[in-house]
Amino acid sequence: MMQNKNKTVVKSMALLNLFLHKPSLTLSELVSLTGMPKTSVHRMVSSLEEMGFLSRDASGAYSLGLVFLEFGQLVADRLDIRKIAKPVMEELCREVDEAVQLIMRDGNEAIYVEKIEGTQTVRLYTAIGRRSPLYAGACARSILSFLPREEIEAYIKQTELISIGSGTITDPEKLLQEIDASVQNGYTVSYSELENYTAAIGAPIFNHERQVAAGISIAGFEARFTEDRLPYLTEKVKDAALQISRKIGYT
Repeated sequence: MMQNKNKTVVKSMALLNLFLHKPSLTLSELVSLTGMPKTSVHRMVSSLEEMGFLSRDASGAYSLGLVFLEFGQLVADRLDIRKIAKPVMEELCREVDEAVQLIMRDGNEAIYVEKIEGTQTVRLYTAIGRRSPLYAGACARSILSFLPREEIEAYIKQTELISIGSGTITDPEKLLQEIDASVQNGYTVSYSELENYTAAIGAPIFNHERQVAAGISIAGFEARFTEDRLPYLTEKVKDAALQISRKIGYT
C-alpha cells in the first residue's frame, strides 16, 4: 500500500504528527525525532512554513500554523451539521419512507455527507462521500439556488452543463428558470437528473449568518413522486430543513 503514497507527503505527515504531542519543536529536535537527514527536514519545514502549516517563533522553534485552525473549524462546522441533522433526517425518513440525504458544498460540487435509507430499496446515485455538480439533482441545486445571485451567474458561466441522467438540465437559461422557481418556492424538484427513473425534492439549510450551509433531500422512484403526493413531500422536506437550520442558529 505504502509504495503508492508520495514519499514526501508521507514524511511531511510524519513530521506534522510530532506536533500532536509537543506544542513546539526546534529543527534539531525534529531531526533527532524523525531520524531524517537535517537537509531534508530543513527543506520540509521551510515548505510547510511557507504554506502556513507550520509557524516559527523568534527563537526558531516551530509550532503548528494557523491554517490548521481554519481547517479544524471547517471540519467541526461540517460535522456538527451532520450530527444535528441526523435525528431530523431519521424522523423525515420514517414519515415519508424515502431515502433522505444531507449534502454540503465543496467548491463547485456537492458532497453527500449523510444518508438514511427508507424501506423502498432503490438504486440511487447518492452514497456518503459521493459528489455531484451543483447544477444537477434537487439536493445539490437546493444549495446552488440560494447562493448570492452573482455567484450563481458566475458559476453557470464557467460550468459546462453535462448530461448525467436523461433529465439533467444542460441549458443555462432553463437552469436559471429552475433556480428562480426554487427561490420562489423554497424547494427544488428533480426528475431523472442523476439517475434515470428517480426523483428528488431538496431544500436549503441556512446557518446563523442566514447563508446556505447545506441541503437536505428525499429521493426515490419517480413513480412515487406523483403530483398529488408532491405537496405533502415538499412540506415535509422544507420543515426538516427549517428544523435543522434553527438548530444551527438560523433565525
